[in-house]
Amino acid sequence: MIDRYILPLQRRLLAPPARLLARAGIGADQITLAGFGLGLLAVPALTFGWYGAALAAILLNRLADGLDGAVARINGPTDRGTFLDIALDFIFYALVPLAFALADPGRNALAAAVLITAFVGTGSSFLAFATIAAKRGLTEGAYPMKGLYYIGGLTEGTETIGLFIAMCLWPAAFPVLALIYAAACLLTTISRWHQGWHAFAPTDRG
Repeated sequence: MIDRYILPLQRRLLAPPARLLARAGIGADQITLAGFGLGLLAVPALTFGWYGAALAAILLNRLADGLDGAVARINGPTDRGTFLDIALDFIFYALVPLAFALADPGRNALAAAVLITAFVGTGSSFLAFATIAAKRGLTEGAYPMKGLYYIGGLTEGTETIGLFIAMCLWPAAFPVLALIYAAACLLTTISRWHQGWHAFAPTDRG
């Protein structure tokens, strides 16, 4: 919902370190993979209740996610980079609630399952829309630097990271936070279904 307002500021802040990384010969794909590796560290940290370490791993993962895009804008985006960015992001988003479920199955497992299911809804509707939009040659003016058609919604990247931060700061509230956010994801999914239904309606050839 607020990504379009946050992204311009993020790009300005990350441009200087991105230029240094590009000059050092570090490519966007390397940053993406390194960021994913850092994000994976959040899983054992959350499982064992090391919430400060988990928060640090999550924030480093998100920093890398911003830097890889900034470096790609300098060196030129690639289809492989877009693929890696989206595929690894979606897995990372699912691993965080899974780790909370592993930490306390009795308390967190059901809420984690509901949230992961909600993520499947937002992720599948996002990718389905982007696939058909690419086939039709559509572009999204609000996110011109994305590697694919970026359809927004109530729950986007900024909101999801805010959720993960809140979960690390108040882990006892995980079930409530997860269920509330899952409901917001459901609204996002429904809105994307609605947009796709109308945007991709068959044209009248008669």
